[in-house]
Amino acid sequence: MATRNELSRRTFLRGVGLSGAAIRIGLPAFEAMFNAGGTAYAASAGVAARPIETRFVYWFNGNGIVEKYWIPREDGADYEMTPCLQPLARFRQDVHILSGVDNPAARLPGPGNGHHNSMSGLVSGQVFSGRGAGGPSIDQVIAQRIGNDSRFRSLQIGVCQESFGESIQRNMSWAGRDRPLPPEMIPHRLFDRLFGSREPYWIDRKKSILDAVSDEASSLKSALGHGDQQRLDEYLTSVRSLERSVASLPPEYTQAVEQPPEGGDLKDWPRIAKLQTDLLVHALASRQTRVASYMLTKCQGLSRFPWLGHTYERHHEYTHGRVESPEGQRILRDINRWHVEEFAYFLAKLKSIPEGDGTLLDHTCALYVHEHAEANSHKNAGLAMIAAGHAGNLKTGLHTRVAGTVGDLYLTLAEEVVGAPIGGFPTGDKKLSQIV
Repeated sequence: MATRNELSRRTFLRGVGLSGAAIRIGLPAFEAMFNAGGTAYAASAGVAARPIETRFVYWFNGNGIVEKYWIPREDGADYEMTPCLQPLARFRQDVHILSGVDNPAARLPGPGNGHHNSMSGLVSGQVFSGRGAGGPSIDQVIAQRIGNDSRFRSLQIGVCQESFGESIQRNMSWAGRDRPLPPEMIPHRLFDRLFGSREPYWIDRKKSILDAVSDEASSLKSALGHGDQQRLDEYLTSVRSLERSVASLPPEYTQAVEQPPEGGDLKDWPRIAKLQTDLLVHALASRQTRVASYMLTKCQGLSRFPWLGHTYERHHEYTHGRVESPEGQRILRDINRWHVEEFAYFLAKLKSIPEGDGTLLDHTCALYVHEHAEANSHKNAGLAMIAAGHAGNLKTGLHTRVAGTVGDLYLTLAEEVVGAPIGGFPTGDKKLSQIV
């Protein structure tokens, strides 16, 4: 029977597939990994007790919002959930709604249209270069400080593929000026990256990757306590369920589409979003990464929304022209609400996973952003965002009208919440006491 200090937090199940490819399955946090109170990883021979690591997730939705349906009128703890924020009602005490965040770099002279400038300023705090972001994005700045001890220093994940074709519209993570880190849009490929090389036998649903690690799983289970044995069984069952879901996708879902045909690409993006989210949560829970970006829709995105009944136009067109009518505003409200629904699904997953004396959400900071506030006017002052989780000193259960910039916000979250000493960030010159 394993005692509390006998199981490393870096334990993996390892095996070899039929093709000879390595299979590597990360494991969730077991009770045996922590001290008696569950407040830190247990000390072991030659290794002192270590605090439970924080995670940072940078979540993006393209094309802005309809402010009257998104931003609460009331400040503080007694704000009313707006129509777009309703999916977060059950997570009220886990989120901090932010409005009024300024993006000054988007208004500096330079090349590009309103989306180019706003996106570069949002992610890097610097002016659009004419080709891409003017510097490293905030997720990469944080990853440079806290990501080097993980299997993946950071992960970049995406869902809706359609957008105009420039790099600044397709990417939210940047290693440096004009150095994009493209999001992985295909669940099959993300699964392969997390679990090992592509194996035809699991793609064809004839066998499972779990078959390759069954001996190690049995050996580990016999060394665990009863509660951890149950957790291992539940975890491996969830991996198998995810494996089947990915393998059951139609063949056309294995191909990326950068710019859709005129008739639109009517894939079931909510289905893809949940698979990508499940894979992200697996990576966070098994400590394969501490930093990730998640691009639900593209900057100046061109998706259609058949699951919402909105296919007449593409996403970007819905933010202009007809959006000035009541009907157009309600359509964009529905799209914005779907964005929040997917974020709520992510938070629910984090909150369902025990870790130490709390949950994975307790050790995560997730920041939800758009490149614009009011979509039609390409407004880049007064941005609306959501900070979620209980990492560090983040205040939650509030709506705050922020008197600061994206740089101020990022500096505050990085250093006071995530614990990444980044030293500074462009457009940031102070920390925001309203959020910590």
